[in-house]
Amino acid sequence: MTIPVTHSEPSLEPGLYIVATPIGNLGDLSPRAANILTNADVIAVEDSRVTAGLLRHIGVKRPMQPYHDHNAEHVRPGLIARMATQAVALVSDAGTPLISDPGYKLVRDARAAGHMVVTIPGPCAAIAALTLAGLPTDRFLFAGFLPPKEKARADAIAEIAGIRATLVLYESGPRLAATLTALAQGLGDREAAVTREITKKFEEAVTGTLSTLAARYAEGGPKGEIAIVIAPPGEAPPASDQDADAALAEALTRLPVGRAASEVAKALGMDRKTLYARALAMKDGPTGD
Repeated sequence: MTIPVTHSEPSLEPGLYIVATPIGNLGDLSPRAANILTNADVIAVEDSRVTAGLLRHIGVKRPMQPYHDHNAEHVRPGLIARMATQAVALVSDAGTPLISDPGYKLVRDARAAGHMVVTIPGPCAAIAALTLAGLPTDRFLFAGFLPPKEKARADAIAEIAGIRATLVLYESGPRLAATLTALAQGLGDREAAVTREITKKFEEAVTGTLSTLAARYAEGGPKGEIAIVIAPPGEAPPASDQDADAALAEALTRLPVGRAASEVAKALGMDRKTLYARALAMKDGPTGD
């Protein structure tokens, strides 16, 4: 079954058109996106076989140019040159281009060359996963795919461990259990959700702690596109007197008493007057500011 496409725009203005495509259900392609793909002079694609299937769905054929991690540096100048006189559409295999793919450099260079850049918004797996997870959405960080090697993965998790936001990651089925285990070790046993096959017949969102989810998938990861959503860290415990003394001792090696007290008060959320008195005591008497 094809979707109706109007041909009210037989030609498009030259430039770059960033077109979001379905992440599973082809019915999610917007009429505007379908019209852009129908009328573009060329479509830059991750995999021509995938995009050909989408074009068949809307009943059209258009020239395609593969554009992905392995050929982007070589292909990009030619696409930029074509934008001077032609409409170039950019798509990914699924979802919104530039989200975990190399498209941002094409946008950057198109703008630098003075070409028009237009976005045609639509599906995005990271955003869709957030809506299914039942975790806070007022602040979130999309971290893409974690590195496959254990040490690099642990380092990447350590970098995001303290961020006070919900985390969204992409992962493959075979690596899912190992990634969930590493996340539990590096982040603590936070609440999380594993979402997969979003918009498809077998869409699901499995919730639990990171450790229980790791155990669930230990014997084999599920098939399909997977996104992991992880709750933000809990509230940090209040700083102790020992924490304050240690921070003041370090600050006093660099700053006078008043400024040291102010810095530590801001960092630890403690009362400045109390810290100022502690700092004076540590200095064994008043010192000039």
